[in-house]
Amino acid sequence: MIVKLNKINTISNYISFSRILLGIIIFFLLDKIQEDYSYRIILFALMWLGFFSDLLDGYLARKLNQVSELGKIIDPLADKICIAIIVIKLYLIGEINAFYFWTIVLRDVMIFFGGILLTRKIKVVLPSNYLGKITVLFIGLFLGAVVMNLNEIDWLYNSLYYISLILSFLSVVGYGLRAIETLNWNKNRDVQEYI
Repeated sequence: MIVKLNKINTISNYISFSRILLGIIIFFLLDKIQEDYSYRIILFALMWLGFFSDLLDGYLARKLNQVSELGKIIDPLADKICIAIIVIKLYLIGEINAFYFWTIVLRDVMIFFGGILLTRKIKVVLPSNYLGKITVLFIGLFLGAVVMNLNEIDWLYNSLYYISLILSFLSVVGYGLRAIETLNWNKNRDVQEYI
């Protein structure tokens, strides 16, 4: 895969890169949430800023005709880095349990390395799918509930917890099936070219 240089300097790519920086800021601010509730509100706002930046970079890439192979890589990578940063810190400070931590981390690791292997095989980067985006949304909603200390609202907290776990599992299966389908399509196309 070759990344075209004229597609690196785009507004949407800069927004994706800024989301990684936002994740680093959130990582350090999370140390303060047990000291002062106002940090929880600030962090919740920053998390929503990250979510809206994710919507904005995709919208601008399409609107400004700046969709690129790099953008297809950096956008979901920025999401995974941000979520990993938040999940790791929340686990380290005792705000989420080990099962949730490992589920989310292993999901992202499997999807990331599976995507690399698939891209090497077919020479094209596949964009994120809707199930993946919905999963990230519910993971984000649960992490927001953790940050805002909403565990006292049992029905909301538990619903977001279980929905995000179920979607995490389903998204790995979905990406796996999509990879198999893409590889089969690519193999059939190669066979037809030789006929």
